[in-house]
Amino acid sequence: MWLRPEEVLLKNALKLWVTEKSNDYFVLQRRRGYGEDSGGLTGLLVGTLDTVLDSTAKVAPFRILHQTPDSQVYWSVACGERDEISQHWDWLQQNIIRTLSVFDSGEDITSFVQGKIRGLIAEEGKSAGDEEDPERFREAVLRFERLFGLPQREKLVTYFSCSYWRGRVPNQGWIYLSTNFLCFYSYMLGNEVKLMYPWDEVSRLERTSSVLLAESIRVCVRGEDHYFSMLLRLQQTYLIMQQLAEYAIVRFFDKETFNAEHPLANPLHIMQKCVSFIPLALEIHARNQSFRSFFRLPQEENLCEVHESFLWVPFSHVNTLGKICVSENYLCFASQDGSQCHLIIPLWEVRILLIFLQATKNVMVKTSALEKKQHDEEGVMVGQSQAVSTEALMNVFHPHDAENLDPKMLKERMKEQSWQIHFAEYGRGSGMFCTKKTRDLIVRGVPETLRGELWMLFSGAVHDMTSHPGYYGRLLEECMGSSSLACDEIERDLHRSLPEHPAFQSDTGISALRRVLTAYAHRNPKIGYCQAMNILTSVLLLYAKEEEAFWLLVAVCERMLPDYFNRRIIGALVDQAVFEELIREHLTQLTEHMTDLSFFSSVSLSWFLTLFISVLPIESAVNVVDCFFYDGIKAILQLGLAVLDYNMDNLLCCHDDAEAVTVLNRFFDSVTNKDSPLPATVQQASATANDKSIQKVDISDLIKESYEKYGNIRTEEVENMRKRNKLYVIQTLEDTTKQNVLRVVAQDVKFSAAQLDELYMLFKRQHFVSCYWSVCSPALQNHDPSLPYLDQYQLDQSQFSSLFNLLQPWTTHTHVRSLARSAFRLLDANGDGLVNFKEFICGLGKRTIEKSVVFCPSGRAKVDLQEYLKQWQEDLQRREENIKDLPRINQVQFIGLTKTLYGVFHGTEEEESLYRAVARVTSLLLRMEEVGRKLQESSLQKTPQTTPTSTPQPETSPTLPTSPENETLAEGKGDQPESPASPQETAPSHSDITPTSTSRPSTPTSSPTGTSSPVLDTPTDTPSSPSAVRDGDWSFSFEQILASLLNEPSVVRFFERAVDTDSLIQNTALKAINPLPSSFSFSV
Repeated sequence: MWLRPEEVLLKNALKLWVTEKSNDYFVLQRRRGYGEDSGGLTGLLVGTLDTVLDSTAKVAPFRILHQTPDSQVYWSVACGERDEISQHWDWLQQNIIRTLSVFDSGEDITSFVQGKIRGLIAEEGKSAGDEEDPERFREAVLRFERLFGLPQREKLVTYFSCSYWRGRVPNQGWIYLSTNFLCFYSYMLGNEVKLMYPWDEVSRLERTSSVLLAESIRVCVRGEDHYFSMLLRLQQTYLIMQQLAEYAIVRFFDKETFNAEHPLANPLHIMQKCVSFIPLALEIHARNQSFRSFFRLPQEENLCEVHESFLWVPFSHVNTLGKICVSENYLCFASQDGSQCHLIIPLWEVRILLIFLQATKNVMVKTSALEKKQHDEEGVMVGQSQAVSTEALMNVFHPHDAENLDPKMLKERMKEQSWQIHFAEYGRGSGMFCTKKTRDLIVRGVPETLRGELWMLFSGAVHDMTSHPGYYGRLLEECMGSSSLACDEIERDLHRSLPEHPAFQSDTGISALRRVLTAYAHRNPKIGYCQAMNILTSVLLLYAKEEEAFWLLVAVCERMLPDYFNRRIIGALVDQAVFEELIREHLTQLTEHMTDLSFFSSVSLSWFLTLFISVLPIESAVNVVDCFFYDGIKAILQLGLAVLDYNMDNLLCCHDDAEAVTVLNRFFDSVTNKDSPLPATVQQASATANDKSIQKVDISDLIKESYEKYGNIRTEEVENMRKRNKLYVIQTLEDTTKQNVLRVVAQDVKFSAAQLDELYMLFKRQHFVSCYWSVCSPALQNHDPSLPYLDQYQLDQSQFSSLFNLLQPWTTHTHVRSLARSAFRLLDANGDGLVNFKEFICGLGKRTIEKSVVFCPSGRAKVDLQEYLKQWQEDLQRREENIKDLPRINQVQFIGLTKTLYGVFHGTEEEESLYRAVARVTSLLLRMEEVGRKLQESSLQKTPQTTPTSTPQPETSPTLPTSPENETLAEGKGDQPESPASPQETAPSHSDITPTSTSRPSTPTSSPTGTSSPVLDTPTDTPSSPSAVRDGDWSFSFEQILASLLNEPSVVRFFERAVDTDSLIQNTALKAINPLPSSFSFSV
């Protein structure tokens, strides 16, 4: 059968294939173990390997590879049995070989062959049906749910047969790729292997090759590498895994760039769709992203059709092979490598469309675009409340002097003439042909008068502005005069933006800069305003009109430099990782000298954030911006490599980072632009510019050198490296957050570092569990990277209860939910309905019996009671709110406490003695309260009656208000409804009866030996309460209950019993998601 062309790595690995037929472009190979040499040792080994593997994953005995004479790269195009592969070989000989001779380059040949093979696959799919057997997929779904115990809301995307390598032993099984998890299952010869990892924990995902594993996928989860060897559909599996992992990372950790239109963004929508829709939707989404990124089109554009075709290039009178791409509003063409020629035609500019059908079944499309309207607007845009400049600031402060015969101005006119010739030959505006000649003109430098127009064209900002007429004016009307944090930050940085330039020493430039930045902050509140945006925008305003500068800023922030301008500058860090990877590949000598390349990441961060504007004079930096708008981030990476290469010898002599920084700073001071026509008052050349002892470097020469040495870096390679490194960068930021949290928390608890690490991962996973299958998860909405480290991940009550019930050692009694609910209320110190990790871990690490919440110690050693009480007293002194301020518990709450204790003690070795101890404590407390109540009544009778309202009013006795402090522990939602207690159920406490009285019932005081004796407070004369005490009303304080419990040795032994914390955490990690606790509920 025909295969979608995939690159074959290490074609001679292990000598598994033997060539039977070959020509200049194709090779037919037979796998060892089949045919004549099946009896040899190698043949037996390969045959045995293929027999052991799953039948669906067996490698076909024959395959056809495509290769060009000038390339070492092979592409698999077909596989099958001998008869089928012979038919494919004959078809290639008859239909393809003759056609390939007309191509001049190997790249053209490969592109043509790939297109033909894809066409054959598409035709076979239409005839045989492209959909997978639904019954077979349904069986896989049932098997997936049974093996991994995930809820039905977790949707299986696809599954493949593969080998999982544990060391040097392969485990043949099935890999299941679902919306939120990567799962693998294998059972061979009694050995079961089961893996299940959330996508949000994946830090590395890449294709690798080695001598043992010719082709495999490496997945790194929490520092551990896993290798999956795919014998079929390797590229398809890798792309789906990459999309799922990237989506999870962006959704959970990078909300600022989260795309709500992603196919997986709405889990409810996924459930209503056919499951086979998911892989197709992911593929379409990826194609749309690549299409918009390559042609710099608005985010609303989606790819409708793609066809391989020839474009007639009128200026060279040849046909160029490439692809024609059609969206809703644009017709685009790109040659096979994308660099020779590409063209963008807005469909609204098409006036004539002629189609000629020739005998060879070729289709030629001829279009005639309208001339681009040139707007020479002056003054202020009409119909807006804000005065908006319609002239570039450079034209206002330094108008072009046509009569100036200065040599620099003459060179500038020569550049303009070259561009005019280019426009006449290749077109101007949106329909211009972009070729290698265009890039050559860009490298030489764009004329000052054309810079704004070409920036708009190459960045795609012209398309955004055309499709959104009047948008900028409406934004200004909405946002100007408003107050926000972004506006305050903008005001603070306005006068720091190119302060040496005259344009920003006047109100004209400052006001324009303020309007553009404020309008963008209003347009995109997820980004708002970030440092370095002011520097970039000020340069844009110099050469573009105000509205054009706004759309250029939109193009840079949202399309060309994604994730750069946010709180964590993730995009810049990703490109730093790409830059390090390119240094290792191209500057090996520097890599060998410097073991740690992170220095270059830190020193080059400003290069990427400001496009070298912050380190180069403005007259040189604008040439870099020219290249950036044409080639994207590839131009910045190339220039960075050229800078390091130029200073290679000096960097190799450096002994520390400070010397290297000095070398690079001196180099940037020596960079000049000898052809710049800007006046001296505008140029920012350093003080060393006139020093003849320092060798000068012209920016045009430096850029030209970067293209000559590193121009072979392809944009597709850069994008792949970005995707590969984004997972690692975000997970590194998450690890930094974790280390900061653990460093703060470790001071307050006695857990080991390993235990804290495991507990943090459990807490974080619980934070995300409800996000997996929810449309609007509160946990996801509460996650904000700008918050302090401790508050970035928080649990609400239901999430806390699920994790708390798994970690607490008393899970057999019927009041676990009530216990978890009361523990949550106690730990939620600020009452916001959320518990952060510090609050959670302190509740586990300290033995707390406050408000009947009892929990185990850390479990490493038996805690001495006296030492605990002493430490507890010190903690109380440090706390602002004393524990004695806890409210008293009433009758119903006391009964609930007793039930909870009975439930906790149920099933223990000392169950009988513990029950008796609880009975004794209950009887003692009741007797103490009876004595205190009698004394209270006696005190009230002696109080003189001063008001007529002192008569008893039993019918209007108030009830306790419902609050987190006085709700019962055991009698909660799980046992009875939480509703306002009736007068018969809830009695008021003494503080409610006599709010101004300082008298208190008996308060036990603990002796040094742990015993207690009741001490009755003598009441003082106070005004009487408006309501009398009803017979039977009683309540207890925390001190009374604690002292009474400490008098019972069996109770003390029970709560001092050591718990194996490591085993408890390990069991919780296994049960946290698989299987899900029965008490856990999902919200959609």
